[in-house]
Amino acid sequence: MAAALQYTGLLLGGVGMVGTVAVTIMPQWKVSAFIGSNIVVFENLWEGLWMSCRSHSNLRLQCKVYDSLLALPPPLQAARGLMCTATVLAVLALLLAGLGVLCSRCAGDDGRAKGPILLTAGMLFIVVGVVVLTPVSWVASSIVTDFYNPTVDDGQKRELGEALYLGWVTALLLVAGGALLACASYAGGESRRHRYSFPARRTAPRGSATQQKPLSAHSRSQYV
Repeated sequence: MAAALQYTGLLLGGVGMVGTVAVTIMPQWKVSAFIGSNIVVFENLWEGLWMSCRSHSNLRLQCKVYDSLLALPPPLQAARGLMCTATVLAVLALLLAGLGVLCSRCAGDDGRAKGPILLTAGMLFIVVGVVVLTPVSWVASSIVTDFYNPTVDDGQKRELGEALYLGWVTALLLVAGGALLACASYAGGESRRHRYSFPARRTAPRGSATQQKPLSAHSRSQYV
């Protein structure tokens, strides 16, 4: 049971780590919305954390990296910083989870060392899931708010991109993988506790106990 939880948690955490990297580098955070006067369907605009891309009739794609970090709006700077932090923590959590599951030389064969390693990896995965969820939900909320704001021009309105949907799925996988690893560390500790528990002391049956014979009169006279 503990081994199944460990490998399942490691698999979900690994997929979540790959998803975190993909969400960070994908430009499809915001996509152009074809509403009102903005009906130019042969041109798509994508806006991400690092670049903006423009597609013409799905034949030619032009991308431009943002020129200056300080020139970016504060929400975009915060989202970029959070996603970079999530990527680093996800890689660290995956390494710790692999260390605990595969019992490498650093952990040794000592079962007591794997429990804290798996627990730490699980908590890190949960933290990464929350960190990924924060900028994704934040950007999605701003997109929806601007979309229904009548003061915003139709050409400036955006829709939710594929990166946001992938970010929500990634956050769910990271939290689920971290929870499974945390449960695996607890289950492994319980199994080791039962394995090394000492058996109860057996008491000898009463019938097999040898009774001491009373000393005879001749034997008592020898001590006098």
